[in-house]
Amino acid sequence: MGQILAIDYGKARCGIAVTDDMQIIASSLDTVETKSLLVFLNKYFSENKVDGVVIGLPVDLKGNISEVETDILKFIEEFTKEFSDIPVHRFDERFTSKMASFFISQSGKSKKKRQEKGLIDRVSATIILQNFLEQRTR
Repeated sequence: MGQILAIDYGKARCGIAVTDDMQIIASSLDTVETKSLLVFLNKYFSENKVDGVVIGLPVDLKGNISEVETDILKFIEEFTKEFSDIPVHRFDERFTSKMASFFISQSGKSKKKRQEKGLIDRVSATIILQNFLEQRTR
């Protein structure tokens, strides 16, 4: 069994999280500039067995899709051309950035560290992935 990788996709950068090989626990991995995401994934997939990718679905409180979805769909199209053997799953990412900010603020990190956007992106990806894992086991 391989890992599942999650992407909190953003216009400037993406948070990345992965599971363990048993697909039980989600862990923060990295923050990658969006323009370098496919290069990063190519290297990561060559070094690790990945069974699937979860990409956040940006929905607002009213259920409307965010404008970044257009970019995400373009990315998914490129991804599936390059990695046709890795399935892509979508998962509602509502509230993940707010939850990430809250968890980081409770962690005792310094104010400067808490405001680091890359950290929020990584934690958001981890929340998306952990929620995906929990829903899958229900």
